[in-house]
Amino acid sequence: MSSPDREVRAARNETARTARRPVVAVTGAASGPGALLTQRLTESDEIKQVLAIDERRGEVSEAHWHVLDVRDPVIADKLRGADVVVHLAVDLDLGTDATARTAYNVRGTQTVLTAAAAAGVRRVVLCTSAMVYGALAENDVPLAEDAELRATAEATGVGDLLEIERLGERAPRAHPGLNVTVVRPTILVGGTDTALTRYFESPRLLVVAGSRPTWQFCHVEDLVSALEYAALEKVEGELAVGCDGWLEQEEVEELSGIRRMELPSAVALGAASRLHRLGLTPSPAGDLAYTMHPWAVSGSRLHAAGWRPKWTNEEVLAELLEEVAGRHTVAGRRLGRKDATTLGAAGATVALVGTAAIVHRARKARRRA
Repeated sequence: MSSPDREVRAARNETARTARRPVVAVTGAASGPGALLTQRLTESDEIKQVLAIDERRGEVSEAHWHVLDVRDPVIADKLRGADVVVHLAVDLDLGTDATARTAYNVRGTQTVLTAAAAAGVRRVVLCTSAMVYGALAENDVPLAEDAELRATAEATGVGDLLEIERLGERAPRAHPGLNVTVVRPTILVGGTDTALTRYFESPRLLVVAGSRPTWQFCHVEDLVSALEYAALEKVEGELAVGCDGWLEQEEVEELSGIRRMELPSAVALGAASRLHRLGLTPSPAGDLAYTMHPWAVSGSRLHAAGWRPKWTNEEVLAELLEEVAGRHTVAGRRLGRKDATTLGAAGATVALVGTAAIVHRARKARRRA
């Protein structure tokens, strides 16, 4: 073959390779996992272009930015030309008003799915959490990815995540030609602040008597690499992502060096419910179930596609402990350094429960007056 012929064939191969590379849009691209994914995709030779969507412009200059709210129907115009959308604009912040959070999460997901179908996008990747499986005493360890979703809306944000899953399940029926992949990380660590990461900010690890928790973590870097797999359509369906295996409570205590405080179930759940109802803590009692019962997952579908986590549970726990060093949280509520020092470990818990009881009695007295 002559040199010109080889050059023509090489040019044709390069054109074909470029044509196969997808254009990927990322919502929530300015911060958190969205920013990390946007950076990773712009550096990939397998991606043609990255469309970054958020309410503010992020720092990844290589992406093509669209600054808008994902609930704005104009997003359909911005998604034209995209092959895949990774939807990460979901608010699970503990400080957000629950009603406003649900309105944003559900309406945002509805709009993105509808806009993607209108724009001719072939796949939407949603990110929820392995919490949707529910934490129950009778759960298999580990849970299969096709296990029934038995969570309730009683834990922080889980009701929103279940509704996002329902929207994702219905979308292909409403919009033939649109495929939906759902990625469900375990306890996410790496610049995150959740009820489960705050568990390790406490002076003592609350253990409910008779419970059998399992701890399975997911480093944000592993989540981002799993999302990239989904964006490149190397895997599809419902995908659980996390470290291989899990840790028992005793292993967590040994690795962390934090001693336990064991309480009867009725006392722990009753106090958690009362504290949340009185507005003293951000975490509802439902969050406690995820520290009581197993909900570790297998991650077999990603493994079958060739994906492997780079982090172990032990390594992620060590990173989490480093991140939360110096923070003081009791029952999900952050304390100032002075408060934590003054109250001490057990004293802080007693003070919070006592405060809740005092406020509760005061309110009952006002109602009688």
